[in-house]
Amino acid sequence: MKVSTIANELNSLAYHGRGIIIGKSADSKKAVTAYFIMGRSVNSRNRVFVAEGDAMRTKAFDESKMVDPHLIIYYPVRVLGNKTIVTNGDQTDTIYELMDKQMTFEQALRTREFEDDKPNFTPRISGIIHRENGDMNYAMSILKSAEGDDSSCERFTYAYSSPIAGRAKFIHTYNGDGNPLPSFEGEPKTLELPDMDIDALTDLIWTNLNEDNKVSLFVRYIDIESGETETRIVNKNC
Repeated sequence: MKVSTIANELNSLAYHGRGIIIGKSADSKKAVTAYFIMGRSVNSRNRVFVAEGDAMRTKAFDESKMVDPHLIIYYPVRVLGNKTIVTNGDQTDTIYELMDKQMTFEQALRTREFEDDKPNFTPRISGIIHRENGDMNYAMSILKSAEGDDSSCERFTYAYSSPIAGRAKFIHTYNGDGNPLPSFEGEPKTLELPDMDIDALTDLIWTNLNEDNKVSLFVRYIDIESGETETRIVNKNC
């Protein structure tokens, strides 16, 4: 299995679109997650991340320039008990609400499809972290059109039990720039998760995202035993 560094992977493309990283810290004590957004259009770049309790939402930086909030304004992060949900769209709410009704992560996502932003049909990427019995497990999902055909939805879920310390998985929406944008392909990528504090990791990710296209970044460390969290948010617009 190929293991990449965060720097190498983020520098491999100028445009990842939106990306989710989830893993276990090198000391096995923390669940680690990061979510970033990139943008090409004025509307997409006109955003900031805003903390709201233990959740996080997107917000227009300049309300007067917001053309269409559809697919732009949502909660990327919500917490349900000992579960942390991270996604690139309003499926965060779908997962939260249906898991609260005892459905599974995968069952909740079966009610959704890729985004309706023709011709890109942006994949919906989602992740969930579950703390239980002194350990963590997590899952990732991608819902994408089949070869750009919006009549067919491909659904992939990847589950990771007792994950290896110092490793993370990375999934993102696009395989680079283009028109239409090419969707992510294959399994989530494996990354080395360095032994560093949250500020150092936040700086590592932010620094290695493409300067022209990066918009916002969220990073959270979750103590696996206690559930206590540390969170960092970086916005290009500030």
